[in-house]
Amino acid sequence: MNTTHITTAQRIKAIVGGSIGNLVEWYDWYAYAAFSIYFSHSFFPDSDLNAQLMNTAGIFAVGFLMRPIGGWMFGSIADKVGRKRAMTLSVLLMSFGSLLIALTPTYDTIGILAPLLLLVARLLQGLSVGGEYGVSATYLSEMATSDRRGFYSSFQYVTLIGGQLTALGIQLILQKLLLTETQLETWGWRIPFVIGAILSVVALYLRSSLHETEAFEGNEDVKKERKGSIKELLKHPKALLTVVGLTLGGTLAFYTYTTYMQKFLVNTVHLTKEQSTLLSFISLFIFACLQPVFGALSDKIGRRPLLLCFGILGTAFTYPLLNALSTTTSMWGAFFLIMSALIIVSGYTSINAVVKAELFPSEVRALGVGLPYALTVAIFGGTAEYVALWFKQANVEHYFYWYITICIFFSFLVYARMKDTKETSTLDKD
Repeated sequence: MNTTHITTAQRIKAIVGGSIGNLVEWYDWYAYAAFSIYFSHSFFPDSDLNAQLMNTAGIFAVGFLMRPIGGWMFGSIADKVGRKRAMTLSVLLMSFGSLLIALTPTYDTIGILAPLLLLVARLLQGLSVGGEYGVSATYLSEMATSDRRGFYSSFQYVTLIGGQLTALGIQLILQKLLLTETQLETWGWRIPFVIGAILSVVALYLRSSLHETEAFEGNEDVKKERKGSIKELLKHPKALLTVVGLTLGGTLAFYTYTTYMQKFLVNTVHLTKEQSTLLSFISLFIFACLQPVFGALSDKIGRRPLLLCFGILGTAFTYPLLNALSTTTSMWGAFFLIMSALIIVSGYTSINAVVKAELFPSEVRALGVGLPYALTVAIFGGTAEYVALWFKQANVEHYFYWYITICIFFSFLVYARMKDTKETSTLDKD
């Protein structure tokens, strides 16, 4: 891609602006998971904690069902009218979803309408975040120089994890400094969703001044009906299947060790809510810092070696790590096991965005990255919590460890057969 007329300052501004907007979107998305241990009883009257968490996780999973629609809708918008406009619209929709959760009355106040409104809010957020991934991955990859794409695109997961860190950080502040557990369970859980709505307005402003990518502006000779169309996307079946295979094991591992882990530490390891939040925060902060390191490494040695390491180590160590974690009695022993898993997962998370962007031509890149990814995440990543809790309720929790292992192995088979996209990147042909 020719990037000669984009200055370094413009490129940095674009990366920062796109990344901060991404952080806000993912904060809004993860605030639900982080605070569900406090608000689940407000929407579901069942007295059993595991049942309440399963119902809340069920709505979390249903929100993922909207992500393929978001991936299609916003991917098409990005390919037809620009990456900048699509990213601006997606963050606006996320803001509305967060505000709706913040304002929804409890089950005791409005009955069945409470969980229904919660569901509507999550469907809107699912639509938004489903579009966010493909568009931001495309934007960051297209704005980067060819020799630093792995490094720049890794900031998508830095800010994705950063969104979760922000949610956990706010949770720690509320837990330890501002509110009692009773206050958090009665009304304090609404605070992060109000904050999310406000931050989304800030992100909206930042994204409105972004520089459009040259890859999009340079495809004016492509017929309008080809841009962002399913018909055009289906001309790339190998790339589509590669995205599904790339994502399968990685997304399940990612959501297990990040989103679900906080509940696992409380429900299985029997740490306190405060301990689990602190452990999650520290481990995710280190995990976020690792992403640019691995991304830069991929610029030196290629994308495929990192993916292969994740596939091999993930297949070999997922069961032993989770099994050891489930029986540990030490808080810092748990931290060591979680970090070991997150280092392995970094081989996927740090570069998966750029790998997918390197598979598709510019006229269907955002759609090609976003739609198959969102479908796979909806099926495997979004259901991770629910499946884990279901196995736990059936007293066969270790089956979940094998389930993750098998999915990572299938992804490894894809990594073993694919070419290194650093060497065959379509971004170099724009």
